[in-house]
Amino acid sequence: MAGRRLGFWRRFAVVVLKPPLTLLTRRTWHGMEHIPKQGGVILAVNHISDADPMVSAHFIYDSGRWPQFLGKHTLFTVPLLGWFLRQVRQIPVYRNSTDAVKALHAAIEAVETGGAVVIYPEGTITREPDLWPMRGKTGVARLAMETGAPVVPVCVWGAERLFDSRTNKARPVPRTPVTVVAGPPIDLSRWAGQPPSANTLTEMTEHVMLVLRDMLAQIRGGTPPPLYGRNGRNGNGSSGSDADGRTAGTARTDGAA
Repeated sequence: MAGRRLGFWRRFAVVVLKPPLTLLTRRTWHGMEHIPKQGGVILAVNHISDADPMVSAHFIYDSGRWPQFLGKHTLFTVPLLGWFLRQVRQIPVYRNSTDAVKALHAAIEAVETGGAVVIYPEGTITREPDLWPMRGKTGVARLAMETGAPVVPVCVWGAERLFDSRTNKARPVPRTPVTVVAGPPIDLSRWAGQPPSANTLTEMTEHVMLVLRDMLAQIRGGTPPPLYGRNGRNGNGSSGSDADGRTAGTARTDGAA
């Protein structure tokens, strides 16, 4: 990605954010070759900490792409911050409202104009106590069906050492080990040509989450738990409901990630 194409504000963001991230992290990065150098792409990332967006953004930027995150709309209402996020081409998500579909439309436009759109399929930081992926929402499946763009899984581990969202404790220690791995595009061909029914979207989402779970298991070692059991609960016994209270057996129908 040629630096001259970034424009002033994106270049400014790189100058401000990349040096401290480089100092704070000792990086183990793999799989950048799976992120296409150009053209629309959907990057599905696991979410373990408030710190992992910066870590994954660093990885994606160094792979040669500019990351466009779908972020909570409340961030865009903060004076100056919201304006800045729009200048650097981030996308607000309006959850549980009639404006939720706007995020999907904005993401579709970004992908169709050649952008690298980052989606957290879980929609929020995982509530699993051991930080394994939990049940995903259907935004990534909807975006893939609408655009036909490749879905590249990206798995992050170690960002929770910088900021543990379970305890709200920061530990900004230089050279903190972080691992980011991108995998090959996920094969979603079995759903090609199918209508975007609730069942189809749920199956696609489950497939994406299983890929992320298994990638994380390779990074962490050990045997991963199931995403959720047949009784609609996660494998460790925690609730499998979505953020809006729907159970694990009910598909989300909004367009947000």
